Amino acid sequence: MSAISGLKRAVKTGVRELRRPGETDLPGAEIYRLAQVLLILVIVSANVIGACAVLVIAYFVLPLPTVANPSHVELVNGIAAAAYVAVAVPVGVVGGRRLFRLQGWLTEERAPTPREIRTVLYGPLRLFALQVSLWLVAAVLFGVINSTFSTTLGVRVAIVVMLTGLITASCAYLLSERILRPAAARALADGTDRRFAVPGVATRAVLAWLLGTGLPVCTIVAIGILALAGDPNATLHRLAVVMVVLGGTGIAVGLMAVTLAARTTADPIDSVRRALADVQDGDFDVRVPVYDGSQIGQLQLGFNRMAGGLAEREKIRDAFGAYVDPDVAERILKEGTDLAGEQVEVTIMFIDIRDFTGFAEETPADEVVSALNELFEQIVPIIHDKGGRVDKFVGDGLLAVFGAPRRQEDHADQALAAALQISREVKSEQGLELGIGLNSGTVVAGNLGGAGRLEFSVIGDPVNVAARVEAATKDSGDQILIAERTKELLGDSHPDFAERTGIELKGKREKVRVYAPQDGAAPSDQARDGGDDDDA
Repeated sequence: MSAISGLKRAVKTGVRELRRPGETDLPGAEIYRLAQVLLILVIVSANVIGACAVLVIAYFVLPLPTVANPSHVELVNGIAAAAYVAVAVPVGVVGGRRLFRLQGWLTEERAPTPREIRTVLYGPLRLFALQVSLWLVAAVLFGVINSTFSTTLGVRVAIVVMLTGLITASCAYLLSERILRPAAARALADGTDRRFAVPGVATRAVLAWLLGTGLPVCTIVAIGILALAGDPNATLHRLAVVMVVLGGTGIAVGLMAVTLAARTTADPIDSVRRALADVQDGDFDVRVPVYDGSQIGQLQLGFNRMAGGLAEREKIRDAFGAYVDPDVAERILKEGTDLAGEQVEVTIMFIDIRDFTGFAEETPADEVVSALNELFEQIVPIIHDKGGRVDKFVGDGLLAVFGAPRRQEDHADQALAAALQISREVKSEQGLELGIGLNSGTVVAGNLGGAGRLEFSVIGDPVNVAARVEAATKDSGDQILIAERTKELLGDSHPDFAERTGIELKGKREKVRVYAPQDGAAPSDQARDGGDDDDA
């Protein structure tokens, strides 16, 4: 009972694992054991059923030719059939097991050699050849035995045995190929694209037709010819019974063959379809098991490579998102790195931390970095929320652009809104204060660099002016200052501004008028004369 229970569990587990081969967590030794059990069951059951079918068709369906002693003929054939099955089935089992040398690499949990891969992929074909050989021997043997009683009987039995054997061997081929899928998935797990000479989709379709239509039709025609060839027992009624029985058997066998062949193609395609749905949902780590050496396997392998490429592309996109502004990353991924410069009017925001040099001298380096990251974690989302782009981090400050590469008609308004929000919401636990300068103008936006190192940035005098406007906040005591051009571009809904007179921008020969928003940070009682001189 324990052996039967163990066999039932093995069959149940094996059937379950065959539904999605390659997706199992079973160890290699268990895959080997299940394959052995199922293969033995297939070989034994297929051939026993085939032998029984031969006896039923030969002695209960077909008209028996005139022989001297029919009972003696049936007894001799029964004994011969039992003896041959008793010998042929063990030979088929032993030979079949020798064809599938899986134990070494599966139980050792190592990568298979090319020869071991061929053993798995070519195993069903070799099993087919072994089965056909055994049935061919049976056809010759029983044909000779029955020819001693009647030549017609010997020919008829030989034909029935041979055709039944071909059908049995074909079914065993389709079933064994399915049984070996988990082992094949392990064998091809390294993603090899080597082509193996195994039956492809077209060959399997032809095999299904041969099994479901060709062989049964040949059997019916052959038996019909033999029955009509001067056999006195071949009445029309008996012949009709023969045709109906053989036709029904052909339909049943054909349905099974077509179903097996269809599933052989449909199952891997379904796995690719499910994986494609996962990719569409954003899961680029999904992979399908490769367990077929034909075009289907190439499809599975191609999908895995595609998914791997998409995963790599997503990693690059994530890296761009961390080190490059998302808008720039998206543009580079779509248009490449050969982006010519173009003139565009933008608003430049320059932010700097006041008295940062003194803070850095008195604070450990890790705390300095932590403080900067804390501030930037608050500032960057606000800039992005207003449609801006962080162009670069400059030491303790940053340069942001509104209007490039993504166009913004209201870039000045958005830049001012971001500056005001930063002024209100961004706080530092270390008490660090910010200076924010805005300026608008026409710049050249494009890739800069060389020798394989490029950076998307903006160049032009408005950038330098924005840096000088921010530096002027130290003199005026304001947290936010904007240049006159930015003020001119603002829409109707903006705060009142107060001009800060007497302020000259360093390095500018022409006077640039600057303004402070009245609901921004109020100027201190006395202008700050400290701060950094390391601005751009």
